[in-house]
Amino acid sequence: MKLCRVKGNVTSTMKHKSFKGHKCLICQPIDENGNDIGEPVLSFDSVSAGAGDVVLVQQEGNCARQLLGTPDDPFHSVIIGIVDRVDIMDKKISEE
Repeated sequence: MKLCRVKGNVTSTMKHKSFKGHKCLICQPIDENGNDIGEPVLSFDSVSAGAGDVVLVQQEGNCARQLLGTPDDPFHSVIIGIVDRVDIMDKKISEE
């Protein structure tokens, strides 16, 4: 699972039949501080996310197919949640 920020959407007139009715978004992976890391990915939306939203992206075909389609559909990456807040908890390990 990756933390990402939605950068925009993808529009196409020709697409695989299983993609019809599903919104495809450009998702930029970010670290816990909101800084861009890695390359953007295309993910299909299952939670009505939009540009600027911080989201959770699952990049695993079986999960994406279960949420969006049938076992034979070619989905790989899906947005599974919109993040309201990220809290970083510092762990202190005491030595005795």
